[in-house]
Amino acid sequence: MPTIRVAIAGATGYTGEELLRILIHHPHVQLTYLAASAKWGRPTPVSEVYPRFAGRVDLAVEALNLSRCTDVSDVVFLALPHGMAMELAPKLLAAGKRVIDLSGDFRLHEPSLYPQWYTFSHTHPEWLKPGAAAYGLAEFCQGEIAKATLVANPGCYATSVLLGLLPLFRAKLVDSRRVIIDAKSGVSGAGRKPEPSLLYAEMSENLRAYKVNAHQHMPEINQTIRQLTGSEIQMVFVPQVIPATRGLISMLYLQAKTTEAQARAAFAAAYSPETTPFVRVRSSGFPQLSEVTHTNYCDLGIMVDSATGTMLIASALDNLVKGAAGQAVQNLNIMHGWPETTGLL
Repeated sequence: MPTIRVAIAGATGYTGEELLRILIHHPHVQLTYLAASAKWGRPTPVSEVYPRFAGRVDLAVEALNLSRCTDVSDVVFLALPHGMAMELAPKLLAAGKRVIDLSGDFRLHEPSLYPQWYTFSHTHPEWLKPGAAAYGLAEFCQGEIAKATLVANPGCYATSVLLGLLPLFRAKLVDSRRVIIDAKSGVSGAGRKPEPSLLYAEMSENLRAYKVNAHQHMPEINQTIRQLTGSEIQMVFVPQVIPATRGLISMLYLQAKTTEAQARAAFAAAYSPETTPFVRVRSSGFPQLSEVTHTNYCDLGIMVDSATGTMLIASALDNLVKGAAGQAVQNLNIMHGWPETTGLL
């Protein structure tokens, strides 16, 4: 099996670090370039940035240089803040590279949504048209991902919510007019930037809701459900940050049109160990964060309360792995025809 040369732009963030951790074990990957922001003007051994990689990775982190990146890579992971990839990806694609973008820059098809949800205007709307970039929800978009040169990796909340909702909406087992999402994520979901609200003294023994009904993953969820199921949903979305480093769990509350047995049958049809190795449906009870952190699994729990007709779905994953870097590597595997589990187990 041939080896491909891989670059990571944004190697010093939490997601970049997680990509590095996964890819050094990937049997078909040669890491060739690690880049970050302009402050890394002097190439710095990655072992000085992350001592855990001492003796394991001999690359330096340096300021991103597009020419050098294209010279030494076949595939580029962009783990950069929102708004940066839309400028870099078209240039990398023009140079014949394949790109997996972990920001939100290519997730939405409608350019007018970017000023509202991401606070910037998109400078390359031609890459937002359906079919230009593949949406990297590996369990539902394998065909598009396999042919893609640009993959828009889904957001962490969106991944958790969509894996919990799509089988139900495909089978039309719930009311699309009543979708309540109560989602909680560890502080690493906010990135590595220093913010007072993320300090230990602020987050310890605390829980805080933020961007209520205003989170940038909402239009991504709506768009994907509309495209893959034809349903239009009405959503209440309450994201919250919890005093944990990593992990994300979404509790989904829906008005059921069916029994728990029929709901389980829909999940069994959508997910199997052979075709979707990273989605596990529990036979009873709800998953906990500790059962999925540091893995690429999304664990799902199902219950229907017959007294109220409410269906409850719990969807748990690691926001840095299945919600970001792990799913990106899963997409890399699909793009190259390798088993999805390669480098991830």
